[in-house]
Amino acid sequence: MNRKQQLASELLDIEAVSLKPNDPFTWSSGLQAPIYCDNRLTLSHPSLRSEIAEGFKDVIAENYADCDVIAGTATAGIPHAAIVSDRLELPMIYVRGSAKKHGKGNLIEGKLSKGDRVVVVEDLISTGKSSIDVANAIQEAGGVVVGVVAIFSYGLEIGRKNFAEHNLSHNTLTDFETLIEQAIKKGVIQEEEQVQLKQWQKTPENWR
Repeated sequence: MNRKQQLASELLDIEAVSLKPNDPFTWSSGLQAPIYCDNRLTLSHPSLRSEIAEGFKDVIAENYADCDVIAGTATAGIPHAAIVSDRLELPMIYVRGSAKKHGKGNLIEGKLSKGDRVVVVEDLISTGKSSIDVANAIQEAGGVVVGVVAIFSYGLEIGRKNFAEHNLSHNTLTDFETLIEQAIKKGVIQEEEQVQLKQWQKTPENWR
């Protein structure tokens, strides 16, 4: 297996990604979905956590080799950003969900200098909104966001559209298509269930 396939397989093994086409999940947005991803579970598995860090390190070296700073998204991106920034021997910052209500009122924690080239580390991409919000905050503070890296993406059209509209590069370690392929091979879902999953991916707001 290549890295994308191996990672997808391991995410299924630890149930970081769950698939239930016939008994869908309800996301916080109210959206019904046959898939749910909780990549925080990867933090409890040292070998997988290390594999993810190495994946990020390689993707950043290949695509954003001239970056100066690694940024984590609150909260799930922060630990992965910390690990990969250590391996790359680069400074790290993180962006809060909202500015602190006390002290200095920081939105960005850590040192960001004007002109710093930043890679944002996410755990998951759905619509891309959280990544874009973080990128905007960094750019308003004087940084230059050169790209976003994430463990997994649902591969939704709205996400691709949002990244394109903001001219924001992004790369993931594995993806929806690879995950479905591995789920079928592992017997997690039947081949006919992939039709429902692909229908959801195409039009999630109208699914079911």
